[in-house]
Amino acid sequence: MKEENTWERAADLSAYTDKIEAYHMQKLTRASTALVGENVTGCPLHPPSTAPLRPSSTAPFQHAPMRPRKFFKSRYYAPVKHNTHAPNCSAHAPLVVTAVYLAGDSSRLLIDQETHKNPFPSCDFSSGKWVYDNKSQPLYKEQNCSFMVEDFACEKYGRKDLKYQEWRWQPNDCDLPRFNAKALLEKLRDKRLVFAGDSLNKNQWISLLCLIDSAIPTSQKHANWHNALITFKATEYNASIDFYWEPLLVESNCDDPVNHHVRNRVFRESMEKHARQWSDADLLVFDSFMWWREPNMKLLRGSFEDTNATYEDVEEQLGYEIALRTWSDWLDVHINRTKTRLFFMSLSPYHKKAEEWGMSTDQNCYNETEPILEEGHWGSGSDVKMMRAAEATIQGLAARGLKVQILNITQLSEYRKEAHPTIYRKHWIPPTKEQLLNPKSYSDCVHWCLPGVPDVWNQILFAYILHDS
Repeated sequence: MKEENTWERAADLSAYTDKIEAYHMQKLTRASTALVGENVTGCPLHPPSTAPLRPSSTAPFQHAPMRPRKFFKSRYYAPVKHNTHAPNCSAHAPLVVTAVYLAGDSSRLLIDQETHKNPFPSCDFSSGKWVYDNKSQPLYKEQNCSFMVEDFACEKYGRKDLKYQEWRWQPNDCDLPRFNAKALLEKLRDKRLVFAGDSLNKNQWISLLCLIDSAIPTSQKHANWHNALITFKATEYNASIDFYWEPLLVESNCDDPVNHHVRNRVFRESMEKHARQWSDADLLVFDSFMWWREPNMKLLRGSFEDTNATYEDVEEQLGYEIALRTWSDWLDVHINRTKTRLFFMSLSPYHKKAEEWGMSTDQNCYNETEPILEEGHWGSGSDVKMMRAAEATIQGLAARGLKVQILNITQLSEYRKEAHPTIYRKHWIPPTKEQLLNPKSYSDCVHWCLPGVPDVWNQILFAYILHDS
């Protein structure tokens, strides 16, 4: 990618950065002193200052005062550099970031191998095709995975066509490293890996547990549920692989791991409640897209327990950008750059509109049995604007010396319209008589059957962990 394209992409962000800047300017006028709190606030979603923000040795949660600076002919607020004892984090970069960008007709995510050095320079894992291979696939059997959950157990719940388990992802220019459970467990020895996000992140976490299950004797593995945190321990390796429920990244009224189906979603600019559950992790895998797909949300000013708290209506894109900024500011200040490796999953697509692959408009993924073969297929549910916002935030962290690896799984998953559970899963709320007469009306076209597509996500994650730059 040429340098000028990077600036063109930044210019593409101007429309929504204007909105978020106006929001933060409005918020700053309410503050009479320098902002202090759980995250650096008052920062619109522009690429931030290259001066990293660090806590002082005497006040670990104190934040820098803010000063205006110029970037892309627009004002943003950058931290004043104040900690002269901050480590030289560039010397300890845990992982080289590979960003995703939108090119050409903005219909596909590609790996940016020129702007950011790629640990796998000869291979773009996100570009390729699905190959039917019933000899090497699947990598495990659903019924043999002792940690399978009802949401993804499609065969158990009556799916007869199992061909969806037998497709192998083949990158164009290389072979994806075959998953090796013992090699991964050795890499995770004495470490903690945490998946922090929504049910799609849980989908990937369960996939990973199934991939390693057969490599660990029954007596040397166990899982425990602690409210929003589910912990898995491989005792021989002293390795933990955990899942933590935080669907909006920031604190919200959707944080209950059981009762979270809330239509009127409320969030606040706070990470502390979530971060205390995973801040000691050695590897963190985040995702957050699907739960922001609501036209209007509310931003809470104050706490959920505060009877005097106020609420502000925020459209989904602006809310997502605020959450990303809160998340990134917290990571910038508190994450241990010499210890923790960070990953962010790109958007997992859904298949709710069959007309996008040539079927009638009243159909969705129900009864689909074959992948989409059209190269570069891109569904309307894969929101380009949201992915650009995530990319811009992660590029901003890179400019501050904090590397986050984006795992680009969107395009490869776009092809797999037939790999969702549809009706073949446990329905925690039983379908109505009307729904039973029309199965597509209650089909799950968001999550993925296991074995299935998330296994490939974990093969890519495995490749980066094994590389261990």
